[in-house]
Amino acid sequence: MAMGFGSRYPHSVAFLLLAVSVLPAMVVSIGINYGQIANNLPLPENVVPLVRSIGATRVKLYDADPRVLKAFANTGVQFIVGLGNEYLAKMRVAKQAQDWVTTNVQAFLPATNITCIAIGNEVLTFNDTSLSGDLLPAMQSVHSALVTLGLDKQVTVTTAHSLAILETSYPPSAGAFRQDLADYLAQILDFHVKTGSPFLINAYPYFAYKSNPKQVPLDFVLFQPNKGVVDPGSNLRYDNMLFAQIDAVYSALASLGYKKLPVQISETGWPSKGDRDEAGATLENAKKYNGNLMRLIAQKNGTPMRPNSELNIYVFALFNENMKPGPTSERNFGLFKPDGTPAYQLGLAGIQTIGNTSTGLSSGSSRSSGSPPASSSTGYVSISYATERYSSVGLALLFPTALLLLPLLL
Repeated sequence: MAMGFGSRYPHSVAFLLLAVSVLPAMVVSIGINYGQIANNLPLPENVVPLVRSIGATRVKLYDADPRVLKAFANTGVQFIVGLGNEYLAKMRVAKQAQDWVTTNVQAFLPATNITCIAIGNEVLTFNDTSLSGDLLPAMQSVHSALVTLGLDKQVTVTTAHSLAILETSYPPSAGAFRQDLADYLAQILDFHVKTGSPFLINAYPYFAYKSNPKQVPLDFVLFQPNKGVVDPGSNLRYDNMLFAQIDAVYSALASLGYKKLPVQISETGWPSKGDRDEAGATLENAKKYNGNLMRLIAQKNGTPMRPNSELNIYVFALFNENMKPGPTSERNFGLFKPDGTPAYQLGLAGIQTIGNTSTGLSSGSSRSSGSPPASSSTGYVSISYATERYSSVGLALLFPTALLLLPLLL
C-alpha cells in the first residue's frame, strides 16, 4: 500500500486466542489476505493471535511490510509477499530485483517463513500492454535473484490473476482463457512449470450475485443447500459457484497442456456491509459464505473435477480497511474489525474471546528501506474497481460462470 502513516497510539483491543478444540484440518489449510489500506489497524505483533484464532497458517501480503514480517518471525506461518504493479518495470533490471529480494526477503529468512513472492496483481486484465509486457520479465528477474542468493528452492515466484482472464467458464469442463491473452499466459505457464510455482486466481462469486441478484440463486453462491447444476460435458454436479469457477480454470489450464499445474485461490470473500445498491452485502451473507467456505476447506475435499486435490484458498480479508476507495463493500470484507473483534461470528469450533490487551494501532503500511519500497498499492486498491474496469468487455467475460449457469439454475 502506498499510503503511509507514522502515528501509533495506545488502544484497548480485544484479541482472540486459539482454543484447544480448533478443527484440526483448519490448522493446516486456511490462508488469509492481510491488507493494510487503513489508518486504524492493530500493530502487527498483535495480529499474530488473530491469525492463529481462525486456524490460518498461511498469510498473503500485498507488500513486504518489515513490521509484519518481523512480528511473525518464528511462528511458522507461511508468507506470500507482494510486489506492486508499479514496480514491474524496475524489476526487469537484475540489480533492482536482487536489491529488493535481499532487503525484503533474504533479510527475514529463515526466522520468517517466506515461501512465495507475488509479482503484481491482476496485471493481464488491466488492458495495459506495457504493464503486461513487464510482468514475465519481472518474474524472471526476481526468480534469477533468488537463484543467485541461493533461495530459489524455498521461495517461488508467481502472480495473481483475475477470473476475467477466462473467455469461457461454463460449462466448467469447457473453461478456456481469453485469446488476446494467450501469448502472455503461455509464457507465464511455462515459467510456472520450470520453477515449480503455483498459478494464482482471484475468484469472487459475490460480484456475480451483485450484478444479477434476481437470477443468480443466493444459496448457490453461499454454499447453502441447493439443487445444484450438472456440467453437460463432464456430467459432474456443482452445488456452489466457486467450485465451478475453480474447475473452469483447471479446464483452461488443461486445454493448453498444463493439467498438473497447481492452482491456488489467492482471493475470495464476501462483504458484511454495502451500499443500498450492493445486493447481498450483508453481515449474514458474509457469515454464511466465509463460514461455509472454511468448513469446506477443513474437510480437505477438492472440487468435483479434482476431488483429491486439497483446496488452497486465501480468504479475503483479515481486516475491514477504512481507507479503501469505492463503494461501502470495499471497506467491509474483513473477518475482523480494526479493534481486533470479529466482524461477525463464523461459528467455528475453538474460537473464543478472552480479555482485552492494551496495545497500539498501526496506521497504514510503512515502507521498508531499499529500492523500490516494499509497500505497494497498484493492483490492490479496490476490488470492485475490477468490475468497472472490465465493463467494456461485458459481464459475460467478468462473471461468465454466473450468467451462463442461469438456464440450468432456473
